[in-house]
Amino acid sequence: MASSSVRLGVDIGGTFTDVVLEKEGQSFSTKVLTTYAAPETAIIDGMHQVCADAGISPADIEQIIHGTTLATNALIERRGAKTALITTQGFRDVIEMRTESRFEQYDLNLNLPEPLLPRQMRFTVNERVDANGNVLIDLDTTEVAAVVDQIAAAGFQSVAVGLIHSYLNATHEQMIRDIIHAKLPDVAVSISSDVSPQMREYERFNTVVANAYIKPLMASYLGRLEDRLRNEGVKCRIFLMHSGGGIISIESAAEFPVRLVESGPAGGAVFAAHIAARYGLDKVLSFDMGGTTAKICLIKNQTPKTSRVFEVARTYRFKKGSGMPISIPVIDMVEIGAGGGSLAHVDTMRQIRVGPESAGSEPGPACYGRGGARPAVTDADLVLGKLDPDNFAGGSIQLHPAASKSALTGHVGDTLDMDPVESAFGVAEVVDENMANAARVHAVENGEDLSEYTMIAFGGAAPLHAGRLCEKLGVTRLLVPPGAGVGSAIGFLRAPYSFEANRSVYMKLSDFDPQRIKTLLTDLKTEATGFVRTCDARSPIQAEFKVYMRYSGQGWEIPIILTENQAMNTDMATFEARFAEDYTKLFGRPVAGMDIEITVWSVNATTPSAPVARVSETEGATDATPTGQRQIFDAAVGAYQDAAIIDRFDMDVGALAHGPAAVVEDETTIIIPASRDAICQPDGCIDIILKG
Repeated sequence: MASSSVRLGVDIGGTFTDVVLEKEGQSFSTKVLTTYAAPETAIIDGMHQVCADAGISPADIEQIIHGTTLATNALIERRGAKTALITTQGFRDVIEMRTESRFEQYDLNLNLPEPLLPRQMRFTVNERVDANGNVLIDLDTTEVAAVVDQIAAAGFQSVAVGLIHSYLNATHEQMIRDIIHAKLPDVAVSISSDVSPQMREYERFNTVVANAYIKPLMASYLGRLEDRLRNEGVKCRIFLMHSGGGIISIESAAEFPVRLVESGPAGGAVFAAHIAARYGLDKVLSFDMGGTTAKICLIKNQTPKTSRVFEVARTYRFKKGSGMPISIPVIDMVEIGAGGGSLAHVDTMRQIRVGPESAGSEPGPACYGRGGARPAVTDADLVLGKLDPDNFAGGSIQLHPAASKSALTGHVGDTLDMDPVESAFGVAEVVDENMANAARVHAVENGEDLSEYTMIAFGGAAPLHAGRLCEKLGVTRLLVPPGAGVGSAIGFLRAPYSFEANRSVYMKLSDFDPQRIKTLLTDLKTEATGFVRTCDARSPIQAEFKVYMRYSGQGWEIPIILTENQAMNTDMATFEARFAEDYTKLFGRPVAGMDIEITVWSVNATTPSAPVARVSETEGATDATPTGQRQIFDAAVGAYQDAAIIDRFDMDVGALAHGPAAVVEDETTIIIPASRDAICQPDGCIDIILKG
C-alpha cells in the first residue's frame, strides 16, 4: 500500500475515541471521550488536538482511516432503521427458528434471543430456486409490487431481501431490488446475494437483515462525518477498516456496513501482528482491553486467525450460540464485556459479577465525577493504586478516589462485608479471571498451548491488567508497544487495502470440474480486485485463495489455503492432499474411504503490506530512574507493595524496571507485578519478563 506522509487513524470505542496522526515518521495521539449523540464531534475534537501537536492544519491530512463500534452498538442496542425482510414463501420464520440448537443444554428456562425483525416485519413471495440454482417457480413481479406497496404504506426505511438458494442464482433477488428502487427510490435495499452469497439460510438471512438494519444509520453517520471534515478543511479521501483486517472505501462501507461490525478490534489485531513481525514472533496472544470490552486473538506466523462467521450481541453470559450470527470475513477473536467501564455487582448467589453492562463515557465510572454511582473496573484499579488520580489521560480527567470507594462499598462491600480495598481486589480478580478463562477456552478450541505464546497488550486498560493475566495463564513474556493506549487506531494505519469475495458452490471431489473451478475463482478474483481498485488505483494486488472443505456428512468445513498456481491450475489430487494435511493437523488423522466436499470458495484481494524491519533486541543494562513511588496492590501477593513510578518516555534503551512498578504515560499505565521485570527495547516496546 502506498504510504502518505500525513495520515490520520481514528477509532471510536464505547468509552473513548482514539486519534493518531502520523507525520513523516512521527506519531501524535490523543484520547477523547466518545460523544454518543454525534460521534463525529469527538473525531473533530481529537483531530484538532493532534494537528496542533504536529504543527499542521487539518487541510494537510492526506488520508484518514476510520474504524468504529457504531455498527456493533446499533445491533446490540436495537437502534437501527425500521426494516422489512422479503423472503421465499415458507421461509418467513427462519431467523426466528434459528438452527434449533440449545446453547445451554440443561437450562430448562432458556430464552432464545429475539430476532432482529419481528414476524409482522417479514414478508414472503411465491418463488423457488433449487439447490443447484435452477428456477422451479418463476417470480411474479405483480406479487412483488403488491408486497412493496405494503412496505411503502408501513413506512419502512430499509428492506432486506433473502431468498432460498439465491447464492447460486441471484436473478430473483435482483428483480425484487429493481422493483423496490423503482417504486421506493429513497428506501435502502440489501440483497443477500451481494451481502453474503453463502449457503446456510439462517446465517445468510441474519447477515442481510443486519446489513439493511444498520445501512441508513451508517450512511447518515458517514455522510455527516464527510461534511464535518470538509467544513474543517479536510480534502483527502476517507477509508474504513473492515472486520477482515483490511481497508475499504467509504462508498463500499456505506453499501456493506455489516462488514464494519468488528472494525475496531480488527485494527487491534493488525497492530499486534505488526509488532509480532517486528520481533519475529510466530505465536502471539493479542490482548486488547478498552473502556467497554476486552478482545483476545491468536496470531500465528504474524497473521491473525480469520473466520467467515461470528456472533454479535451474545445474550447469555457471552456463550457461543446465544448471539446473532453474521456471515462475513472476520478476524477470529473472543470478545467479552470486560473493560475499564464494565460495572460490578453482587448477584443473588453473593458472587461478584463484572460486566457486560458498561458505564461507557456517559456517565462513566464513579471516579469520573460525571454522575456515575456504580463501581466500574476503573474504580477498582484506582483504589488498588494502579492509577494516579491527578494524571489520568494526561491530566485531562481528574479522578475521585472517594467516589470509587463509596461506589465499591455501596454495591459490593456492604453486601459481602468487605472494606473498599477488599471489594476492589475482588472486582479486579473477577474481571482478570474472566479474561484469562476466555483466553484459555479460545486456545483449547484452537488446539494451542498458551505457555508457548507471547502476549502483546494494548488498549487503554490492557497494560493495567496484562501482567496479572500472564501470571494466570503461565505466559512468560509480555510486550506493551509504544502507543498501546491507541493501538487499534495505529493498526488502521498498518492495514492493507483488501476485500474478500465469497461464494457457495457445492462440489464433491468425485465430481471435480477443473474448468468450472477456474472460472469461479477467476470471477471471485475479479470481484475482490474491483473493490480494492476503488481505494488504490496503482498498487500491485495480491490474491489469496481459500476453499472450505469437509468429509461428506459432516456439518462444518475447515478452510484450506491454496497458492495461486494451485487455484488456477486445478487438480483434484492437490485439493485432496491439502485437505488431508490440514485435517490431520486439526484432528490427528484423516478419515479413509470418504468422499470430500467443497462448500465455499473465497478470494481475498489485498495490496502488499509494507516490509517490517526486525528489532535488535537488548537485555536490561541499567536500572531505570524512578520519578516517584506509591503503594500498588499486587494481586499475587494479596497486599499493597511499594512500587516505583517510572515515566515511559524517560526510559533509555536497555533501561530495566524491577517489579513491582508502574510505567506511566498519558494514555495508559503499565503495571509490572512483583514477579516480573521490564526492559525498554530499541523500538520503545516495554518488554516484561519473568524475574531471573
